[in-house]
Parts: sequence; structure tokens; C-alpha cells
Amino acid sequence: MSDWTDGYLTDVEYSHAYNKELNPLVARLALLAAGLSPPRFGTACELGFGQGLSINLHAATSTTEWWGTDFNPAQVGYAREIGAASGVDVKLLDEAFADFVHRPDLPDFDFIGMHGIWSWISPENQALLTDFIRRKLKVRGILYIGYNVVPGWASFAPIRHLMAEHAALSGAAGGGKLNVLKATLEFVEKFLATNPAFRRHNPLVVDRFDGIKGKDPNYLVHEFLNGHWRPTYFTTMVEALGPARVSFACSASYFEHFDPLNITAEQWGLLQSVPDGPFRQSLRDFMINQQFRRDYWAKGAGRLTHLQQAEALAAERLVLVSHRPKVELKIKAPLGEIALHALVYDPILDLFADHQPKAIGEIARGMQPRNVNFKQVIEAVMVLAGAGHLASAHDDATSDQVRPAAKRLNDGFLERARSAGDANFLASPVTGGGIAATRLVQNFLLGHRKGRKTPGELSEFVWQMLDAQGQKLIREGQTLETREGSLAVLMPQATGFLDEQLPILKALQIE
Repeated sequence: MSDWTDGYLTDVEYSHAYNKELNPLVARLALLAAGLSPPRFGTACELGFGQGLSINLHAATSTTEWWGTDFNPAQVGYAREIGAASGVDVKLLDEAFADFVHRPDLPDFDFIGMHGIWSWISPENQALLTDFIRRKLKVRGILYIGYNVVPGWASFAPIRHLMAEHAALSGAAGGGKLNVLKATLEFVEKFLATNPAFRRHNPLVVDRFDGIKGKDPNYLVHEFLNGHWRPTYFTTMVEALGPARVSFACSASYFEHFDPLNITAEQWGLLQSVPDGPFRQSLRDFMINQQFRRDYWAKGAGRLTHLQQAEALAAERLVLVSHRPKVELKIKAPLGEIALHALVYDPILDLFADHQPKAIGEIARGMQPRNVNFKQVIEAVMVLAGAGHLASAHDDATSDQVRPAAKRLNDGFLERARSAGDANFLASPVTGGGIAATRLVQNFLLGHRKGRKTPGELSEFVWQMLDAQGQKLIREGQTLETREGSLAVLMPQATGFLDEQLPILKALQIE
């Protein structure tokens, strides 16, 4: 290697993201729906954990022993800082893959996950990770990989290449990667405005480019200016992982378990004419113009009988994590916006409306008088979970066991949110993972813990905290300079917090 970064960007931190697909409970439901037997997730590893939100949230809200590595020291330092609050012994290492994969103290893992990094690392590192999976993933173990795929990137990949080349030229003059990104985006915009033949032959490129400009600059630097970037085909991924002795299990995206949400009847007919296997998956990627796959792979997956699958699914628990009156019966899918059947979805949502965990079997029994069968219930709860309205839930004993660590981690997040807005999630001992919570929500929650119970008291609490730091609220691009103007903005949001968000946070054992 020419340097310790091996072409990977380290001078710009990655975005503070949380990836629910790394939650073993999310994997469990997906595997059961696919007719596969999930392992007991006793040990887990996240490769390239970035800022460490996912690994810390999952470690604090489960009984799983978590290991992980990321070779950006700034990110590892941040991950250790936020994770220390929980008191859980999370193994957060700052080692390159070449060093980490050969550590003699690593256990064998039930679960190995990596989100995004496969597309950004060198072929040498990809080979190292494949060998690591071969050696350290247990039989019946599960691998999660989120990665860029060619069909959805085909027309835009040349623009990404152009951006990387321009950035390399601009970077030679110095100025930092974020300034280089700004200059590169401005250059590409000017280039497209000249109406080159490439644009005329690829008319959707402009819309795609306009869509990325507003994204997190840190994400854009890593996605578009990184030294290694290789979208792949599903069949190529199968070949790459072949030496690891894993096979494709199912998609981690619940929507993709149901073809009517993704492809037309004509496309489905063609798909069924192709033998089940890698080519069918690859063909499906072309049908939906797949840009990013989220896949679970298994080392020797155990198949369930229909009875075993039905009984296991019936025992799975979920909880409503959205405010029931605001759940819209429509979703965005590859085929466009799809309306959900109110006669099925409304009563299911009503059964979950108290925000208490419910077993799927309990929901199915509640739907029997409406002539909704078990298969329809499975599809409905997975669609609602895929849309972010439902989340898988621990059994009560596990929730009780992990609650103290989750509370300590949340205490750390709330303290951090007094002055920063980088960690916009809180830990739920019910769902075994992260729940989205903006800095403002966390500030309201902190105020509520300190005895502020009315919208006025919460608004005043937050305003005083911001004012003491010289921080201002911004509304519609305008900075609010006065107390009165700030409180006028905070009051309705505080009311919404008390009426809509606080009951959910309490049910999820976050408050």
C-alpha cells in the first residue's frame, strides 16, 4: 500500500447514519419470512462502522456481543466517546482490515455486517473480507452487505467518474475535500448546461444530478470522490463471495419480499420463466433499476417447514413506532406510489395503536373476524415495517435486561444534544435498535425529564439553552433573533412532542 488510507478518504468524516439492517431483529424477521431459520445472534461484527451509531445502539439494546473496526481514527474516537456512556463492552477497534481480520482474539461470529463499504474499498480489501467471512462466520451464520449495483448506476456512473477526475485535479491545489466537492459540483453543473451529447442520450442524468446536490456533503465526498468505487452486478457479487461459502438468503428490504410492489405482472411472468438463482436476482435488478442492494447471505441456511415457519412468524413481535393518526395508507415503491388496502391495514394499525409490542399471531387472531388470513397479515406487517411504521420487538425479559444500558446511552445522547445535533437517534430496549429523534426532540425530552411538562415550559427550556450558547433557530431560511419569535416557533413543536412523540418514546422505554 502506498499509504495507510489505501485510497479511502479519511480527512472528511462520514455521515452520522443509523442502519437498521444491522439490527439482528430486523434480520430475523426477514429470514423467517423467506422460510429460513435465523441463528441465535450471540456474537456480531460490523466492518467499517463509520461514526459508530449503529454498533453502539445495537450493543446497548441487545444481549449480543459486538465487535467492529473502522480505520478512520476520528470516527473511532467519536464512536468510543458516544458508546462509553452505555457501559457496554463494545469492541471498537481502529484497525485496517488487513490487521483486524487476523486478530487472534476474535470470536467466531453469528452475524457479520457491512453497509456501503464493499463498493468503496479496493479489490485487495474485498478479498481480505471474503476470506475473513470464510474463516470467522459460523455455520448457519448470517452476513449482511449493502452495496451499489450497476443497473441503477449505469447512466450516472460516467458522471461520477467525471466528478472524481475533476476532484483529483482540484485537490492538487489544496483547499480541503469539502471545498473540492463544491468546486466539482459547480463544474459538473456548468458542463451539463452546455447540453453535451452525453446528456442528450441520457436525459435522466440532470434530474439525478440535481437530486444529489442537496445531500449531506460528507456523504457525497465518500460516495463520489473516494479512491475506489465499483458498483457491481448481483451475479458478480455471488462469484466474489463464493470462496466464503455463503449463499444469498433474502433481501433486507422488506418491500422486496413482495413482487407486486416492485414489478409488473408481465415482468413477473418473465421472471418466473427463469430458474431461481443469481440470474433471476440480477434480472430483477434491471426490472426495477436497482441502485443499492441490501442483502442477507447465509452460511448453510437452515430451511423451515411450512409449519415451523408459520409458528415462528406467529411468535414474532412488533410495535408501532409512528403516531397512528398520521400513518398514511400509501407507500413509495419501485412501481411508484401504491395505496394500501384500508380494510386490511386500518384494523391492523388500530390493533397496534397502544404502542405495545404484539405478536403477529395475536394480530392474526384479531383479523380473523374480518376474513384476513395469516399470509395477508404477514405481508401487511412487513410492508408497515418496511415503511418505518412498525419495528420488531424483543421479548419482555430481554427488554428488561438491556434497559439499564440503553438508558445510560440515551443519557449520553441527551447530554450531547444540548450543544450538538450530530446523533439524531435514541436507543430503544424494546426494538433492539435506534429510533429517530432530532436534536429538538432530544432537547424536549431532556426538558421533560427535568420537570418541564407544558408546551410553554418546554419551549422556554429549549430557548434558554440555545440562547446561553449563542445559537439561533432558523425558520424558512431566516434566523430568529428574538425570544418571542423563537418561542412562537417552538410552541407548536413542543405541543406535537407532548401529544405525539412522548407517548411513543415512553412505550419504547426511551423515556
